[in-house]
Amino acid sequence: MDVNEAYTVIKHPLNTEKSIRLMESENKLIFAVANKSTKPQIKEAIQVMFKVKVVAVNTFIRGNQKLAYIQFSKETPAIDVATNLGLM
Repeated sequence: MDVNEAYTVIKHPLNTEKSIRLMESENKLIFAVANKSTKPQIKEAIQVMFKVKVVAVNTFIRGNQKLAYIQFSKETPAIDVATNLGLM
């Protein structure tokens, strides 16, 4: 997967109180993703876009929006990724 494909899978990060709490406690970030994207596609897209190691991907559909909860490896703090995205 190249970077252009990754940007079609991942729409944008969510910056909510819950996402900040998850980032600090569980090393996770929440992203809005394309509705037809699969967990392996989301994992690969995050790894290509941010050059990090993803441990787990959980998805959740709220209304007509699909959200992905991304857990990063211990070597990659989620706060570093959030800082690069401008969330912090």
